[in-house]
Amino acid sequence: MRAGAGSLRLYYHPLASFCWKVLIALYENDTAFEPVVIDLFDPNSAARLRAVWSMMKFPVLRDDGRGHTVAESTIVIDYLDTHERGPVRFIPADVDLAWQARMWDRFFDAYIHEQMQRIVGDALRPADAKDPTGVGQARDQLRQSYDFLETRMAGRKWVVGDGFTLADCAAAPALFYANIVEPFAGSHRALTDYLARLMRRPSFARVLEEAEPSFVMFPLEPKPSRVVPEFTG
Repeated sequence: MRAGAGSLRLYYHPLASFCWKVLIALYENDTAFEPVVIDLFDPNSAARLRAVWSMMKFPVLRDDGRGHTVAESTIVIDYLDTHERGPVRFIPADVDLAWQARMWDRFFDAYIHEQMQRIVGDALRPADAKDPTGVGQARDQLRQSYDFLETRMAGRKWVVGDGFTLADCAAAPALFYANIVEPFAGSHRALTDYLARLMRRPSFARVLEEAEPSFVMFPLEPKPSRVVPEFTG
């Protein structure tokens, strides 16, 4: 691994989609870090996270060398791009491409990632606490977003410019899980091809390989799979 300037520790869970987003960035530039897997149901493990970030949300990056604790996946990647810079730049140097990378990162988080999590979260609720209206709204938002992205990705390899950026780090876990809860592989060719490229990218392929033993914990059917999707429409 490429040695970093400080001693980095990432607090994360191998099934958590926002943690995948950061892992992709770390693996893209072969950045050295200590992985700290957190199980919130284990008091000792949870205490390790609480000691560095009392909000008890992951991923969290701790940089002992610089004395910083960095939370929220987008901010962690921005931090890595500044302090642990490698050959892959997640925020492009071109100012117009930079704001576009940030905008599309927010698009994938808000319109894909969070809607997918709303559906998965509902599956974990007891029967008397289900929110069918909220789930329906989330599915509607996903379908609208798929249509929008189908146009965006037609003829494109990556979301912004010619290179892999923050936006693609955000897209990979969001689209992977979204295609399970509200499939698009049978209806959106460009989007399906984009997800396939993401899954073949070595950084994301590594994330999926490491997460595979945890796929059985996913609360919906079908369970996640490393099989690369193909357009079936």
